[in-house]
Amino acid sequence: MNKTELTSAIAEKAGLTKVDAKKALDATIEAITAALKGGDKVALIGFGTFSVAKREARQGINPQTKQVIKIAAKKQAKFKAGAELDAAIQ
Repeated sequence: MNKTELTSAIAEKAGLTKVDAKKALDATIEAITAALKGGDKVALIGFGTFSVAKREARQGINPQTKQVIKIAAKKQAKFKAGAELDAAIQ
């Protein structure tokens, strides 16, 4: 499912126009992104938790040249499914 299909599904389930559903989805994504940028977790009970994990710098190997390379430290978005979502997809 892509963003357009998700917008259509939200509009149908919530009884909204597609334009309003797109605005709501965009606002939700922006709010989650802003919270993660600020270092917060976003917990949606029953659905899951969005958080930011720090990955330390490490050494890796370039598979083509077999040379050792340095991989820089970075932050990575993570999602952990909640119990209800986990049960729903089993």
